[in-house]
Amino acid sequence: MRPPLHKSGNSHNRPAAIGKFLSLKLMLPIALLISVCVIAVAQYHQSITYFLRPLWDTPPKPFTRIPHYYAPNTSMAELCKLHGWRALSSPRRVFDAVLFNNELDILEIRYRELFPYVDKFVILEANATFTGIPKPLSFSQNLKRFAFARSKIVYDRLPISRLDPESRRQPFDVEASHRRALNALLRRSGIAAGDVLIMADADEIPSTETVQLLRWCDGVPPVMHLELENYMYSFEFPVDHSSWRATAHLFNERTGYRHSRQSDLILADAGWHCSFCFREIREFAFKMKAYSHADRVRRESFLDPARIQRVICSGDDLFDMLPEEYTFRDLFKKMGPIPSSASAVHLPSYLIKNADRFRFLLPGGCLRSE
Repeated sequence: MRPPLHKSGNSHNRPAAIGKFLSLKLMLPIALLISVCVIAVAQYHQSITYFLRPLWDTPPKPFTRIPHYYAPNTSMAELCKLHGWRALSSPRRVFDAVLFNNELDILEIRYRELFPYVDKFVILEANATFTGIPKPLSFSQNLKRFAFARSKIVYDRLPISRLDPESRRQPFDVEASHRRALNALLRRSGIAAGDVLIMADADEIPSTETVQLLRWCDGVPPVMHLELENYMYSFEFPVDHSSWRATAHLFNERTGYRHSRQSDLILADAGWHCSFCFREIREFAFKMKAYSHADRVRRESFLDPARIQRVICSGDDLFDMLPEEYTFRDLFKKMGPIPSSASAVHLPSYLIKNADRFRFLLPGGCLRSE
């Protein structure tokens, strides 16, 4: 009888080899999936972060809104009384302080609108942006355009050097240094205790009704924010009433120029904030690269003139970003293009009276020159 045949060593190893082969087949797609996820997170990190913001961020404390009353042909005594205040025997002085970049059209509308009610326009301009990009002194070069307000303008230039790429100075730090310089300019402007100081960016325009309340009413809070109607690209695209950074102060020795939260009080319906409201495409591209959030320009194609023109006529986002919201409800509500409006009611009166000059800021005027 023949002895039984023994299986070779290879036969014993076959299940292990098959197992290794199957493990390798499983590992390849898993590795591929992980690689894709890593690339996606790297490329879309900002979008993912904004989408998940309701999970990781906490909304700020809500403001206490002060109702805003106004009707034509109503005396200041009546309007002050409606707000729970009383009228002064003579108006306070008003100082309007802004940091200026390149918003010449919006600044002219601001100054023309507020000229009868503001005693001093305090304006600081730098020769470089917050991101260190050299820029012309646009206001200085266009003084003739603002000759109507020359007697009220307190102007200064802030020379800054281009940022070193290796420097730890970030755009927000540079912006803070601008605001400190504006504080010094305010002290030189002649402002005194009890005067009204409006702190805002050039494109945050308080209404004349708001300024009149600040001038004439005794009892206004010493510091309050101004709730502005938020617009994007022009007054054709109203976003919401979420603009709150502009503030009104009764000046004292401790008052400092800031563009952050300083009070829990906010005056409702106090004016307009028209962001990225430029006449020419090149101005859009310049601001996209120049302001403190310049890191949002993730691709060079974002600066393509044809794309910018398409975006500002459709109401889409210049940076292809999701809305900055604290709840998924608000996030989904604001996703997609901003709905356009055909209304040009309750806008700055100077804008309406000079509509031919500023057609690009009104409904139907989205086409810009390059």
